Amino acid sequence: MHYKIKPKVVLDSVVLVSAVLTKGLAAELIDLCRERTHLYTSEDILEEVRRVLLEKGRIRSFYKYSDEEVEIFIDRFRRRSVTLEALPDLRVIERDPKDDKIIACAVAAQADYIVSRDLDLLDLREYEGIQIISPEDFIHYLRGV
Repeated sequence: MHYKIKPKVVLDSVVLVSAVLTKGLAAELIDLCRERTHLYTSEDILEEVRRVLLEKGRIRSFYKYSDEEVEIFIDRFRRRSVTLEALPDLRVIERDPKDDKIIACAVAAQADYIVSRDLDLLDLREYEGIQIISPEDFIHYLRGV
């Protein structure tokens, strides 16, 4: 019998925010990742998701959700993932150093993939063997696994 090894994956905060706002592709991606991958995150990533969803008035004016829904989402995602605490101090993305936390989490996890919509990360395409891929391409990959 042949068993496939589940890939290790880090989802960036933009993908996580999208899952809360649209309940579309990003939410489906999280469900598939839960079944077919090992998910990793960090408190820095989760805190950015919380900050964007709770403090950005412009987003809140377009989408209707409660503070409680945000906290429930973050709590569920934390329980479905391995939350890493000891992250390397990396300087990789010069245009947007805030993205370094995503790469640091992936390096600490020894991840196979970073799934992102962030153009600075996607332009990198790969970092130390970690593939950086769009949600659309990664969900296509997962559907075929």
